[in-house]
Amino acid sequence: MAQRDYYEILGVAREADQDTIKKAYRKLAMQLHPDKNPGNKEAEDKFKEAAGAYEVLSDPDKRAKYDRFGHDAFTGRGGGGGGAGFTDVEDIFSHFGDIFGDFFGGGMGGQQRQRRDKNAPRRGADLRYVTEVTLKDVITGLEKEIEFDTDKNCDDCKGTGAEKGSQVTTCTMCGGSGQVVRSQGFFAMASTCPQCQGQGTTIKNPCKSCKGKGRVAEHRKIRLNIPAGVDTGTRLRVATEGEGGYMGGPAGDLYVEIRVKPHNHFERRGDDLVAELSVPYVQMLLGAEIDVPTVTGKTTVEVPKGSHPGDTVKVPGEGLPSLRGNRRGDIYFHINVQLPDKINKDEEKLLREIAKARGLKVSPESGGLFGRKK
Repeated sequence: MAQRDYYEILGVAREADQDTIKKAYRKLAMQLHPDKNPGNKEAEDKFKEAAGAYEVLSDPDKRAKYDRFGHDAFTGRGGGGGGAGFTDVEDIFSHFGDIFGDFFGGGMGGQQRQRRDKNAPRRGADLRYVTEVTLKDVITGLEKEIEFDTDKNCDDCKGTGAEKGSQVTTCTMCGGSGQVVRSQGFFAMASTCPQCQGQGTTIKNPCKSCKGKGRVAEHRKIRLNIPAGVDTGTRLRVATEGEGGYMGGPAGDLYVEIRVKPHNHFERRGDDLVAELSVPYVQMLLGAEIDVPTVTGKTTVEVPKGSHPGDTVKVPGEGLPSLRGNRRGDIYFHINVQLPDKINKDEEKLLREIAKARGLKVSPESGGLFGRKK
């Protein structure tokens, strides 16, 4: 049976950001959790399927491969309801324990699991940025400045959210879990703690700079080197330029996705370029050297004698460079015949002589200049 699209499984658009994907999975996992659906094999299979989709889409590298190659990027993984290799529910719990801890207060099927300390150092999220380049940029490469907004730890309170001299204390209502848990038979239901709003801590004197959040907005500018040979969908990783870390943790990475703008004349096919070339009928019959455009300038191409419409002429080495080597592709021009809108009397006379020599019947001679009727 064919595997379902991962984005379809989670109910998100292909351009969804990481936060949207995580929220969609959390919601789906809550609905399908085995503790809420005891003995329901269909729900369990969908639970595994959702975990498999999230395991791929939550990882920028795996997501990029999936966007490009689909399920073929992970051949041998995923079959059935197991998604990206999850055949055991316990495997899912251990892999995404932080997500399930948020919902079930650390309790899953009666098994207590350690909750992640919100005040421990954590890595910042990876960020995605899309930028456009021209076909000429693909040939030459370029350095480009990009700007984006993100968050970082507040420098004044070092991410604690507390004013200098004030302390962060454990919430007395939830005991630091950030959630109030109510047991209902076999499983536990958790809700956000109303006293600390899910933070697990309380602050008597909030930091004035960040208003107790521990985080501040940051507008960032960086210089990005885009190598020659990139294509639409190419992703460049810029280490530690993502969201700032939490409580002294490392920053995430920035992933820059390339979009190549369409060209007015050339169509890209891998490292080769294809274009149409209109050639006057006389030069097609007799052969000629013709000046033709390239992405970066002009060159000359040889049109063989007796060429026909649809024939192709190649300009070697004037295509696009390979991202993985020094070779450049070629340009292929598809020939179209170019007929004149008008011919003068001398040209008409010569054409009639050619027609006579070839035994062809043509229309009677016209007076004055000969032109095609519009």
